[in-house]
Amino acid sequence: MINKRINFFVPTLFLLALFAASMNPAQAGAAAPTVEAAWHTLDALDPPISPEMHARLGSLAADEKLTVIVRLRQQANLPDAPGLSRPARQRAALQALRATADVTQRSLKTRLKFHLRQGKVSAFSSFWIFNGFSVTADADVIRELASHPDVLSILPDDVNVAPASSPLAFTNPEANLALVNAPALWSSGISGQGVVVASMDTGVSLSHPDLAAQWRGGTNSWYDPYGEHPTTPSDTHGHGTGTMGVIVAGDGSGASLGLAPDAQWIAVKIFNDQGSATSTAIHSGFQWLLDPDNDPNTADAPDVVNNSWGFASPGCFLDFELDLQALRAAGILPVFSAGNGGPGTMTSFSPANNPSAFAVGATDNSDAIASFSSRGPTSCGGSTGVFPELTAPGVNIQVLAPGGQFDYASGTSLAAPHVTGGLALLLSAYPDLTLAEQENALLNSAVDLGDPGPDDTYGYGRLDLLAAYNWLTANVTPTPLPTATPTAIYTPTPTDTPTSTPTPTDTPTETPLPTDTPTSTATSSPTATYTPLPSPTATQPPKVLHIADLDGSSVRQTRYQWKAMVRIVVRDGQGKPVANAKVFAKWTVGVTGTPTCITNSNGVCWIRRPNIPNKVAKVRLTITKVTRWNYTYDPLLNTDPDGSSNGQTILVKRP
Repeated sequence: MINKRINFFVPTLFLLALFAASMNPAQAGAAAPTVEAAWHTLDALDPPISPEMHARLGSLAADEKLTVIVRLRQQANLPDAPGLSRPARQRAALQALRATADVTQRSLKTRLKFHLRQGKVSAFSSFWIFNGFSVTADADVIRELASHPDVLSILPDDVNVAPASSPLAFTNPEANLALVNAPALWSSGISGQGVVVASMDTGVSLSHPDLAAQWRGGTNSWYDPYGEHPTTPSDTHGHGTGTMGVIVAGDGSGASLGLAPDAQWIAVKIFNDQGSATSTAIHSGFQWLLDPDNDPNTADAPDVVNNSWGFASPGCFLDFELDLQALRAAGILPVFSAGNGGPGTMTSFSPANNPSAFAVGATDNSDAIASFSSRGPTSCGGSTGVFPELTAPGVNIQVLAPGGQFDYASGTSLAAPHVTGGLALLLSAYPDLTLAEQENALLNSAVDLGDPGPDDTYGYGRLDLLAAYNWLTANVTPTPLPTATPTAIYTPTPTDTPTSTPTPTDTPTETPLPTDTPTSTATSSPTATYTPLPSPTATQPPKVLHIADLDGSSVRQTRYQWKAMVRIVVRDGQGKPVANAKVFAKWTVGVTGTPTCITNSNGVCWIRRPNIPNKVAKVRLTITKVTRWNYTYDPLLNTDPDGSSNGQTILVKRP
């Protein structure tokens, strides 16, 4: 059995051994989706139980039970409804997820209840965020579940961490906040008002004065799946307090520490007081985030979720990919720290390298990549873009610590909250941004570092919130606050980077599990006013766009693999760049894949195909379509000035 453990991504700095460890919507009034259309089927070549799991079951005593995660083949078809408001998207996603689980889990629930009465099952809980169960049962029942035709996979629940000890403003921003231009947005009155951010972490210390006032409050704002702190936010470790501080802290230390100090926060404590985690608790946490008060008619889900954790070592694990897909369907971006596996290549961690995650690497305040920051490439789960997507400051960051204290720390755990807090600022000005608009604003405005264009070290570059805000001003329909300008010029100075990363020394242990999903009944109303985006009308005739240039290039990754890259330019009928156009393509000749990219303000985007075997001498990329609201794609207009392609298909040769 592969031992999956979760890791906090913050290496030590100074006296701080901070957080090293291991683990691992339909629109109102719209018709409900039919049950027949509510799911799709997952297929797998492997049997539901691995040989390692078979061996583990064989070692159980007759009266011994094991907790496992059971995933069903039928999964919800999540709606793609970019024209809806955020609350409407969330309702549609919840409706599809719950409808699928309600119908497809009935026979297995009946069987599990039967075994519960027999004593062969001691506890089980069902999930709708992914269609499946957490089951604590004896070996015979687990084998019976594996033989059921509806069951896709059965995975162990145990995932453990052993955290290290945690010693852990509007007018005087820390250098890292000035670098990403947060003060420029503050000066225009944008400080996170009306936005709710969430943390999946070790918890959050409500006793810290820089966090207490920003907690949303109520039973729909805190969830501890272990039941150790059922009503009041707590953090016995300190990691979650530190990461939340980067998002929303004020200036209690004498300097402004948080990017969005007027945002509200909620949190899930996915690690228990001993620093351990289970898959059941993490799935429960993601599910709770989608519907904190267990009432799909209230819009109390967060606007963005921060995740500064991952599996213990680089690799591809898709255990939580369905949960992330559900968050995205509800319009919630799951931001993840990239991991502290650098400086080598191909050191990406899961879930950050999953297709539905948004991964953030770390730089210092001089825009140099942190030595510990994980790098790509990765093709985990069919990922085709760069890894990480973005970088942000993560070296020598002042953080909140338990007991009302302050300290300094480094790690990608602290880079990710910069993006989470930055999104809170952007959503404060543009409450109804789609996920595509959120990601486009971040990526198309990033400060390009390293090799020209996106790369597997810096991603699209370092976070720049002023540029992202101005990109939205130019490309998104709702009228924002006045365009901000920096109030001061910040000149970064070099800082030390950590020379080592803590390594895990723990061994797996059994952890008590919750037996059911959250059932809190408090209700809340939205804290922001949402304005639907306009839809096309007859007075707005579609404009024409086309491919204006395709340029291919390649680089060698290892002795055995290479990477193909294609730069794509999209222009309108007058030859002007078209921003926010989505390009669909297909890889053929030795490789497969159907990647997409979205153009920046210059009408440019990149598609990359990593990990091509050396035996493949060339690959072909074909543009299949290009979409943009109020535009029509005309492939007959496609051109390529340098003649390297026919404007629609290009060959990229091995380097």
